[in-house]
Amino acid sequence: MYTHTTQRQIRAAFWNTTGQRRKLIETRPGLYRLAMQNEYPADTRAAFCDFVDHLHRSGEISDALADRVTLR
Repeated sequence: MYTHTTQRQIRAAFWNTTGQRRKLIETRPGLYRLAMQNEYPADTRAAFCDFVDHLHRSGEISDALADRVTLR
């Protein structure tokens, strides 16, 4: 019924659609982790919110998934 059913699928679609790159944070020399949601610039976070809103309004994701999905 829905195109995307997991948060992982929504994040992957966002990164593939926007052409932006995921941000890596260096925790120790040579060790990296993916940035958390609030570590991304405001324009990236806003674009993600718009993307999720579009998916929700077009019926591609459920209400529950739209409410809980985060950028990471």
